[in-house]
Amino acid sequence: MNAFNILIAGFGGQGVLFAGKFIVYAGLIQGRQVSWLPSYGPEMRGGTANCSVIISDEPIGSPIVTKPNILIAMNLPSLDRYEDSVEESGLAASDSSLIPRGLHRTDIQGVFIPASSLAEENGLKGLSNMIMVGKAIREAGICTQGEIAEAMAKTVPERKKSLFDSNMRAVFLGYNYGR
Repeated sequence: MNAFNILIAGFGGQGVLFAGKFIVYAGLIQGRQVSWLPSYGPEMRGGTANCSVIISDEPIGSPIVTKPNILIAMNLPSLDRYEDSVEESGLAASDSSLIPRGLHRTDIQGVFIPASSLAEENGLKGLSNMIMVGKAIREAGICTQGEIAEAMAKTVPERKKSLFDSNMRAVFLGYNYGR
């Protein structure tokens, strides 16, 4: 695939923008063209949040993802809103702890992972976003295991380095889920 057009969507406070930055750094490490465009409602925490991420072998004309080939839905309103926009044969990953339904479409791949429950059970409260990302990058082939640590080192700011290990655990929990 020469381009990943990714839409990550959820509520503010679910780490949607951080997850997008992580994926962008994975693309940068590969020497690819990248774009990261956050969008969130004025209420921030609890409001809507989504992030358009593009990783491409070609120059990127627009940072807006309207037809994602990968959707990461962190909650039911996000899946309801964006499922129909996913490209045919695309991938829609959802947090089955918070989303009580499967996909309505049969022409896209559904990836279901109880990310919120897994985060709680593994002492990773607040990191369901990274569990979701781990599963999505594995299923879509976005990056290798070796690129994950390098991307995480660039994503976690110096002042929050204490969160590096827990974020890594969360990504690999999702990456290896069901394997």
